[in-house]
Amino acid sequence: MAKAKTNYNCTKCGGIANKWTGQCPSCGQWNTLVETIIEGIGSRVFNQRQGIAQTAPVMTLADIEAIDVPRFGTGIEEFDRVLGGGLVAGGVVLIGGDPGIGKSTLLLQALANLSKIKKVLYVSGEESGAQIALRAKRLAVDAQDLKLQAEIQLEKIFNTLVEHRPEVAVIDSIQTVYSDALSSVPGSVAQVRECAAQLMRVAKQSGITVIMVGHVTKEGALAGPRVLEHIVDTVLYFEGDTHSSFRLVRAFKNRFGAVNELGVFAMTEKGLKGVSNPSALFLSQHDNQVPGSCVMVTQEGTRPLLVEIQALVDASHVPNARRLSVGLEQNRLAMLLAVLHRHAGIAAFDQDVFINAVGGVKIAEPATDLAVLLAINSSMRNRPLPRGLVVFGEVGLAGEIRPAPRGQERLREAAKLGFSIAMIPRSNAPKQDIEGLKIIPVERIDDALTKIRDVE
Repeated sequence: MAKAKTNYNCTKCGGIANKWTGQCPSCGQWNTLVETIIEGIGSRVFNQRQGIAQTAPVMTLADIEAIDVPRFGTGIEEFDRVLGGGLVAGGVVLIGGDPGIGKSTLLLQALANLSKIKKVLYVSGEESGAQIALRAKRLAVDAQDLKLQAEIQLEKIFNTLVEHRPEVAVIDSIQTVYSDALSSVPGSVAQVRECAAQLMRVAKQSGITVIMVGHVTKEGALAGPRVLEHIVDTVLYFEGDTHSSFRLVRAFKNRFGAVNELGVFAMTEKGLKGVSNPSALFLSQHDNQVPGSCVMVTQEGTRPLLVEIQALVDASHVPNARRLSVGLEQNRLAMLLAVLHRHAGIAAFDQDVFINAVGGVKIAEPATDLAVLLAINSSMRNRPLPRGLVVFGEVGLAGEIRPAPRGQERLREAAKLGFSIAMIPRSNAPKQDIEGLKIIPVERIDDALTKIRDVE
């Protein structure tokens, strides 16, 4: 019997190597090459590659009419917000997150709502029908019209799609689905790539909205080849601690809407419930002002959120002082401490500095810089910041305070929640006064620290 020919596929970029090496020759990642069997191009089901649409004539872009893509809601407002307004016919959505964080729960609730107005299908490869029925009973959702299939073979799933012709189909999860056309095991690079590509082709040709659940690695990235994220239309990630009652769903890619939209949910006995005022989750409740605490306004997509930044500065008892940040970029913390020393004369080389964003939210935008520095200065002086203060602004290496986008929306959100003082970059200063909000414009970090002491 002839030995099967094998090669090595990279789980990050999908690159192919003839022999195993520690580093992928395509993307440079380490320990990502996995041995797979070389498959024939032909198969019993997909004997010919088909395009996602019929051959179309070449057209000038100016002659093509731009039409807004119609959407339909899932009945869950926060989920629709992350999707950019709702689902799109023929769209392919990929949802990833840690085990037990609520992916299947959210999709079961959404399908139960959609089943009242559309034909839906839930394909489960990880749970039996009895387990899903038990979850639906526990969540008290109306799932009388929800069609369910417990299947992992791709060809049988296709037959079901052709027979029932659903408008929305959920595949839970893509790592469990396999095709007879390939001999590799479910979850391998070849299986995930091929099954996802074929499901995407069917979605585009038939107009079925396909939602795929994806596993994540221990680093938090979606498992499987990177091409999985490239071929889908929308990529959503669940964030937050599984031990917390709050869940965050963030859009990292959306061909039909804005990216970086954030949906906030609370995990209850009846499933995931949308949070109408998420800013309250990220603000600690202090009876009195405490040192090292500063509230900033961050922009998540189209939504401004108020988040409390906490800092703790303590004398270091080791030669190398520690720098630790939770929810914020750690490398940026070291840069901000250098700016604080050079342009404000405040040294922290012999101090341990710890930064935390309350509520488990992850903030990537640089508009948190000013809040971080004010919180660090407050902790070092052991003096609380003024009550009702909210700040935002990026700090440059020259000590200047740079403007943040959508400053007016941030200020209106702060005023709506009762904040009375706003320290912001001078370029973001509003032309008209905002009722109940005192504006303190600043240009440099030393100017900001001086004005804070004057307000105290």
